[in-house]
Amino acid sequence: MSILLEAPVFNLQASLEAAQLGIDRLELCCNFPEGGETPSAGMLRFLKREIDLPIFVMIRPRGGNFVYSSKELLVMKQDIQLLGDLGADGFVFGALDAQGSVNESACESLLRAAESRPCTFHRAFDAAADLTGSLEKIIQLGFQRVLTSGGENTLTEGLEKVMALLEQAKERIIILPGGGLKAAHVSRLKESGYLKEVHASCKLAKPADNQFVKPSLSFAGAPLDFSLNFGIDPQLVHEFKSVL
Repeated sequence: MSILLEAPVFNLQASLEAAQLGIDRLELCCNFPEGGETPSAGMLRFLKREIDLPIFVMIRPRGGNFVYSSKELLVMKQDIQLLGDLGADGFVFGALDAQGSVNESACESLLRAAESRPCTFHRAFDAAADLTGSLEKIIQLGFQRVLTSGGENTLTEGLEKVMALLEQAKERIIILPGGGLKAAHVSRLKESGYLKEVHASCKLAKPADNQFVKPSLSFAGAPLDFSLNFGIDPQLVHEFKSVL
């Protein structure tokens, strides 16, 4: 059985290149520095017309923590409804309470808004206080998959915990390893017997088209790098495809 390769994409160039290079599914986001936020409706509408590939859409109204107010949750529900109408094939979201547990009522509300579309509980899972207990709650809620680096910053650090989560989940839910995933991790992950999908950005920094740069300009106190754009690295895609 082949293992599905999902790539998070944060701009149009990466989305189109991912489709051309054989990525199996896109996780469409914006705002890479914040780890992903809800993308624009226009981006999804354009991509659904341009490429024939499943697109799961990130639903995250802001960066930072995953404890959302009632009004933020209303925004998330409306984003699910609007982006669903534009053809989103699935959604990616997660919510925690102030104590670091899965916010079950918030997730139930968002899952209802998604109707029959599959939903991934994203790396808010890695910020939870108890990964083992959180996984059981996520399964009971009806999510189809959990994106995780094993509660660590990267999969390299969390690999053994991800192996334990694969064993805990078995066939009840898909554990989607991601967050610094490398092709070299795949053989170890396969040993579980439960690996079905992986999540890897395969990103490549490419020169941007602009020729004029204003070195002194910064937005929100941070210097801007106008010299780079991020696309998909064909070599990295090939490396993953060769081990999946």
